[in-house]
Amino acid sequence: QVQLVESGGGSVQPGGSLRLSCVASGFIFANNVMAWFRQAPGKELEFVANLDVHGRITYYHPSVKGRFTISRDNAANTLYLQMNALKAEDTAVYYCRKDTIRGQGTQVTVSS
Repeated sequence: QVQLVESGGGSVQPGGSLRLSCVASGFIFANNVMAWFRQAPGKELEFVANLDVHGRITYYHPSVKGRFTISRDNAANTLYLQMNALKAEDTAVYYCRKDTIRGQGTQVTVSS
C-alpha cells in the first residue's frame, strides 16, 4: 500500500524559510518521479515542483523558481522541499505526490 507522509509545515513570517519532508513507503521510491503540489484556500490544486528518479532533472512552477528547491534521498525514501524567501501567497497545504496519489498534506502559513 502506497503511503506518503508529509511534515515540516508551520507558520512563518514573510521572507522566512521552511523545509518540508515526505517519507514514502509501499513502493520502490527510487524508481519514481516525485512531485510537490499545493492547495491554497478556495483554489485548485497547483503544481509546485517535480524531480526525476536520480534527483538531477527538476521542474518548478514559475512562481517558486529561484526560491524553492526540490530534492530527494533515495536511500531514505524521502522527498524534500526547501522553501526560502516565503511570501504570503505561498500559504497553502502542501502535498507530496506519486502519480495521482498524495499524502495528507502539511500546512504552510506565511503571515506577518
